[in-house]
Amino acid sequence: MDALSVSPDLLRSPETAARRGQSPEQMRETAEAFEAGFLSQMLKPMFEGIQTDGPFGGGEGEATWRSFLIDAMAKQTVKAGGVGLADSVVSEMLKMQEQPA
Repeated sequence: MDALSVSPDLLRSPETAARRGQSPEQMRETAEAFEAGFLSQMLKPMFEGIQTDGPFGGGEGEATWRSFLIDAMAKQTVKAGGVGLADSVVSEMLKMQEQPA
C-alpha cells in the first residue's frame, strides 16, 4: 500500500458499519483491518532509506516488494494481539450501534 492508495475496507467508517447492523465478529474484523492499516503506515518510515546494495541485497526487486512485507508484518502484529487500537475501535462501533439512527 503506497501513500496514494488506500484499501476500500479502510474507507468504511465505523459509523457506517455500525448503522448497517454488523455483527460483533464483523466489527472486530473491520477494526483489525483498520489497525493493520494504521500499523502498516507507522512501520513504513522504518524501512525508508535502507540500502539493498551488496552481494546479498535484493535491489529494485526488494524495494518493489517491501510494501507487501510491511503489510504482512502489520497483519501479523494485529494477529498476535496488536497495540489495542482494534479494541478501542470495536468499543466505539458498539456504542454507535446502540444509538438511535
